[in-house]
Amino acid sequence: MPLQSLPLFVRLAGRPVILLGEGEAADAKRRLLDRAGADVVGEDAPASLAIVAIDDEDEALAAVARLKARGILVNAVDRSALCDFTLPAIVDRAPVLIAIGTSGVSAGLAAAVRQRLEALVPADLGKLALALQAARGALRMRWPDMGERRRALATAMEAGGALDPLSPTHDVDAWLATPDSPPWKGGEQVAIRLTSTDPDDLTLRQARALASADRVYHSADVPSAILDRARADAARLCAAMPADPGTGLSVAIEMAL
Repeated sequence: MPLQSLPLFVRLAGRPVILLGEGEAADAKRRLLDRAGADVVGEDAPASLAIVAIDDEDEALAAVARLKARGILVNAVDRSALCDFTLPAIVDRAPVLIAIGTSGVSAGLAAAVRQRLEALVPADLGKLALALQAARGALRMRWPDMGERRRALATAMEAGGALDPLSPTHDVDAWLATPDSPPWKGGEQVAIRLTSTDPDDLTLRQARALASADRVYHSADVPSAILDRARADAARLCAAMPADPGTGLSVAIEMAL
């Protein structure tokens, strides 16, 4: 399925961002920009991004038109059809950021999801990210192959795994010291026969295989909604899986309907 928006994390520290408007909405956007370290400037300043939080409809439309004519990407508060980008609700577990967006359709829904996630995501999740960063060298030594390393991490971070992100404790050093191996060795093949076109009907093992696949072979009738569950940088090939697809995990999908 096509993405309505491509989520991006933009470093704004010290960079100019135009903010137009006054009142509660403008104040909220200013606080967010301040947290990101942006240099909040007026309309005439050079910038790549702008936020228009003007209540008056005609004034807002005119401001958006002027900014877009300069090639500036604009967020127009409460006017999703005019937005080049939207600002998500955020769960902050620095350096981990979880962004919830609705393409500007419902800020209330994004806020409700954020509140639920705030209660689920441990406050110290950022420490796990920093520990994994510090362990990069040890990870490469234990699993020199990038695919095996990725699958080892995926297994450790499963629900109930040694590094389950939603667990209150994480010990990367202890995990690295265990003798466990990743679930799939180099050159493994997994075949999936689908009885439904609904991606929510995938079994846990099927979903895990797609999330870890290096390449996905599929018949032409496999819906894109299923293929979207595969790892983003996995190769997708509309063809039968060859006898020797190569190293890493290869997944073949066909419809059983």
